[in-house]
Amino acid sequence: MNRSSASWCAPRSSTGRSPRAWRPRLRASIRSCSSCPSPPTRLPVDDRSLTLDVSILGREYRVACKESEREELLQAVQFLDHRMREIRDSGKVAGTERIAVMAALNIAHEVLRARSGKPATGGFDSTAIQRRISAMQTAIDRAMAEQEKLF
Repeated sequence: MNRSSASWCAPRSSTGRSPRAWRPRLRASIRSCSSCPSPPTRLPVDDRSLTLDVSILGREYRVACKESEREELLQAVQFLDHRMREIRDSGKVAGTERIAVMAALNIAHEVLRARSGKPATGGFDSTAIQRRISAMQTAIDRAMAEQEKLF
């Protein structure tokens, strides 16, 4: 979550002190938390805040996003739901929380490998594929040359 879409607010207790647990509060397009020192922020007309109900692994979640990010968020939900279902269906991990953690670790690992330029596990290494294609073409050319000698 980036700073523009969320603010970290410390809810105040009746004594005026902040409780130990801090939690994020999403800002609406014009609202602000009463305990935040910053003034309310007004988002551009094309970036109004939306609230979407999404389903991940059969559980409903309500999430907020900018209107311009709606489609990307829905794609991310679909991607995460698919990855979590794969983990659940493998039967190696039980419990929604553990499945979510494993999916997050797998996705983070893929992102870090992509950033470092290494192919992800199960991904494609284009140079290795090109070498194999060239080797296959050479083998086919040799076999065809031998066949032509027979006729």
